[in-house]
Parts: sequence; C-alpha cells; structure tokens
Amino acid sequence: MPTTREEKFFERAGSSPYGAGEPPGEPAPRPGILEGVPDEIRRKLPDDVVDELLAGARTEEEIVGPGGLLSQLTKRLVERALEVEITDHVGYERHLEPPGGALNTRNGKIRKTLTMEHGPVEIDTPRDRDGSFEPQLVRKRQRRFEGFDEKILALYSRGLSTRDIERYLRELYGVSVGRDLISRVTDAVMDDARAWQQRPLDDVYPVVFLDCMVLKIKDGGSVQRRACYIAMAISMTGEREVLGLWFQENEGAKFWMQVLGELKHRGVRDILITCVDGLKGFPEAIEAVFPHTVVQTCIVHLIRTSLRYVPRRDYDKVVKDLRPIYTAIDAEHAHQALLAFEDAWGERLPPVVQAWRDAWEHVIPFMAFGPEVRRVIYTTNSIEALNRQLRKAVKTKGHFPSEDAARKLLYLAIQNAVPQWTRTRGWTKALLAFKIHFGDRLPD
Repeated sequence: MPTTREEKFFERAGSSPYGAGEPPGEPAPRPGILEGVPDEIRRKLPDDVVDELLAGARTEEEIVGPGGLLSQLTKRLVERALEVEITDHVGYERHLEPPGGALNTRNGKIRKTLTMEHGPVEIDTPRDRDGSFEPQLVRKRQRRFEGFDEKILALYSRGLSTRDIERYLRELYGVSVGRDLISRVTDAVMDDARAWQQRPLDDVYPVVFLDCMVLKIKDGGSVQRRACYIAMAISMTGEREVLGLWFQENEGAKFWMQVLGELKHRGVRDILITCVDGLKGFPEAIEAVFPHTVVQTCIVHLIRTSLRYVPRRDYDKVVKDLRPIYTAIDAEHAHQALLAFEDAWGERLPPVVQAWRDAWEHVIPFMAFGPEVRRVIYTTNSIEALNRQLRKAVKTKGHFPSEDAARKLLYLAIQNAVPQWTRTRGWTKALLAFKIHFGDRLPD
C-alpha cells in the first residue's frame, strides 16, 4: 500500500496509486507499529529490541520519514562503523591517550549530510591529524549513500527529466537534489555505455535482427533527425541481446555495412540468419561482410509495403489472398500461391506483385524450417518490441541536446527493458532445427 508521502505525490500529479476503479475510500485500520519498520531491520533485530526502539513512535513519518527513527538509527550505525575504522587506523580507542611515539592522532570530527532513500541524515565523520584516514563506509566527499544513485538512474531510464526527478525525490523522500547533481549521476553512466558498446561478442549468433529508429538531436544550433541503428541477436542459449547502438544522419545500406564490420571486429565470426526490413541494398551489404549468412526479409514489413498501394475497399480481400503465400509449407507452394495472387490482382495492383517478386529471394528462406523456427525469424517484431520500449523512454524528450545524451538514455532504457523480452520461446526446438540445417556452422 502506498505511503503517506507517495499518496501526496500521486495526488499532486493528478493520478492515483490505487488503480482505476479502486478509490481509496475510508482508510484501513492502521497495522501494528512494527509493520512500518523496513523488513531488513526486522529480520536482523529481535522484536523486543525493535519495540524498545519504537517507544514513543506513533506515525509512519516518525519511523521512516525524514529525521525519523530510521534516520536516527542510520546515523548511529554509520557513526559507530566510522569510529571502528578510525580506531583501527590510528591504533587506539576513543578517549584514551595515544600510545607513546604515535605519529598520527585523532583530530576531532566534521559534520556532513548524507542523502539516503529515506531522507537526509547528518553524520559526524572522524578525522586524523595527518589527513591519511580514508573511511571505506562513507568515503571522503561522498554525499549519497549506496543505492541512491541507482534510484536516480532508474527514474531517468524511464524517461523522467532532471526536473521531474528533482520534484519526485523532494516530494516522496524529503530530499533536495539539484538538477546538476542528477546530471552528474546520469553522466557517470557514459563510461559504462561506452564499455558496453565496445565489449567482445560471441563467435556465432544463430539469429541477428537489424533495425533503425529516428531521434531528434541538437547539432550546431539546430535540431536534426538522426538515425539510431540497433542490432539485436539471439545467442546460442536463446537469450536476446542488444549488440550495440550507432548514430548516423539517415538510414542506409552503406552504413549498415560499417555496423556489421564493427560486429566482426568485436569477435563475431558467423551469423546464420539475419532478419531485416525492406531497405534497398540491405542484403548485399550483409553478404559483403558475412557471405554465408542467410538474409530473411521481414514478412510483416513486406505486407505493410504491399498494402500501401491497396484501396480501402479491397484491403481485406488482398490480405486474405496474400496469406497463402507466406503460410505455404515450402517455397514451391509459396510460388504457386504468388502466381495465383498475380492472376487475381496483377492487372489492378501491379506494384504489389512487383514488390513480392523483387524480394522473393529473401522472402522464402524461412520456409525451409518448421513452425518453431519460422516463428522466430519471419519478422523483425522482436527488435520492434524493444524499439517500443525505447520510444516510451524518449517520448517525453522533444529532442536531445547531444548524441551522448541520446546514447545515455537509450543505454539505460535497454538495461531497464531487458527482463521483459530476454528469453526466446520454444528455443530448444529451434536450435535443433538450426543444427540440422546448418551443420558444423553451429558450434556444439
């Protein structure tokens, strides 16, 4: 159930934390006072100790709010841990005289404020005379406790602006975090994003999907449309994996050749099947880098292209007559279905027939496989599902101030989206079919 602070935030945002059709109504009876204590504390402390700590605490704010019991307990625990650290460093206990000949002694304390998930906490950090003490629990110049940066990154990866994150943290946690600090936290991710972009890849990928999305990025004083190239693969274990992001002024087969060359440089020796849309020159670009790779045109893209030329009154009939082509049991039966379609619609819709004929060589490869493999490779819907997740994150941005800003958000959004689309359904049967079809090209 939402906390008091969460309820206030959702109320001011104009939404409800309870979901549609479920108004809060009258407040439920307040649970036992122990229910307000975080689980990690309740598990590690006996109930009688927690009861003693909670003496006099009446409300949730007094327990987990800013300056409440949890903040006070955190302050005591952190200060106690720091005291142990400096005792070990200088070699003598607090309030005792330093041993004879000691080269370093205690030198009082300095107050600092830690930003934590349950609010700001003031702590007194011990110092030593020669300044050699380097605390490990709360490092010098550290102002945020472990876990707080992750909360900022999680909000940023969902498309919240720095202004939204600032307001969210202030209203829910009572923490005042400047936008410059939020920007520094998110900028620190760029090193991870660059390392991720340059990481070594597997030797062989059974399936690779290639697609592109368009973003608006500021360049020189004007906002330009930039193509973001995305490569996603299915590994030997059936896990979907984004191989990288590349930016270019527009989409073209020539740049895709550079992308594939980079994948090869990062360790990819072979790709069995590549699924692409109908971009002109795409198959030739792939075959120039990976000559043995089978190129499969996305059937869904081809159908969309076909229906572009169809009058609305004939739409349903054309869809019905196209279906026998891409659902045929093999390439021969598919060709017969194409001839039947041409007899029925060739004179009225010649561009539709021509589109299928031009792409035919790259339409039929998936027909050599059974339903388990066809389901995986007949369309680029897998990577388009990822693109939908990415667009959710970028839709709040009118444009990005730089390419790095776009890369940073997309990288975080990919990390956030991974659990939702990682595993490929029915992969074991598909892998067996690949092994039978491609033989030694698929490693054991």
